[in-house]
Amino acid sequence: MPGFGGRGGRGGPPKEIDNTKFYKVLGVDKDADHSTIKKAYFKLARTHHPDRGGDTEKFQEIQAAYEVLSDREKRELYDRHGEEGVNNGGRGGGGGGMNDIFS
Repeated sequence: MPGFGGRGGRGGPPKEIDNTKFYKVLGVDKDADHSTIKKAYFKLARTHHPDRGGDTEKFQEIQAAYEVLSDREKRELYDRHGEEGVNNGGRGGGGGGMNDIFS
C-alpha cells in the first residue's frame, strides 16, 4: 500500500546543492590547490577591503569563501553539501547545529 512504512516522511526529490558559489567568489576552479586559493583570496582582499574603499559585504563574502575553501575538512563538507552543509556541521539540511539540542 502506498504511503505506509518507508522513511518517516523524509522522501521527496533531493534538494539541489550549490557548491560552486565560494569558488566563483574567489575566481578559482573547483580543483584549485591551497596555494591558488590563498593567492586569489589575498588579491581580492586587498582590492575589496573596506579600509581601502571596498564594499564591506563583498569583503565578508570573500572572507567566508576563503575560510571554507582553505580548510580541508570544511572544503570537503562544502563540496558534498554546499554552504548549508558547512553551516549545519555536515548535515545537508533540516535542523540546526549542535546548539539546537540545548534549545
